[in-house]
Amino acid sequence: MSNTGERKGKVVGERKSVEKGKGFVAEFKKFITRGNVLDMAVGVIVGGAFTSIVNSLNQDILTPVLAIFGGTDFSYLSVTLGKGENAPVLCYGNFITAVINFLITALVIFCLIKGINRVGERMRKSEQKAEEPVVPTTKKCPYCLSEIPIEASRCPHCTSHLEEAVTE
Repeated sequence: MSNTGERKGKVVGERKSVEKGKGFVAEFKKFITRGNVLDMAVGVIVGGAFTSIVNSLNQDILTPVLAIFGGTDFSYLSVTLGKGENAPVLCYGNFITAVINFLITALVIFCLIKGINRVGERMRKSEQKAEEPVVPTTKKCPYCLSEIPIEASRCPHCTSHLEEAVTE
């Protein structure tokens, strides 16, 4: 019987590990299909496309324009360390290009975030204005229909007592 009990224990333990595995897979599926993971994936893809746009802007437009003023193209700047064909080469022009790409990317992202924040601020202000109830500051005299302050007890135009008009 102890032998059978051990088998049952193993089978039960194996089933628990299989169920545990299904739980792990189910959790992983739930994690992958959550909205924020998908949003992050889309952000990475858009970021890659945006990087290629900024690189093209720098290499195809800005670098040639800067070459007019500086007389050189950054991508060809390099220093050879040592002598011979196998000497290492530092391509610092590529580094300058990468720094320019970074600064352009940072500037564009800053402008985008600033614009988004400005639009969000305008939307918040318009929502706040819509939520605030408008408290009337004037009312109409029931006798002469003139606009008078809401606190008035007598109309300044027709001199009628307003409390009496309300009770009638």
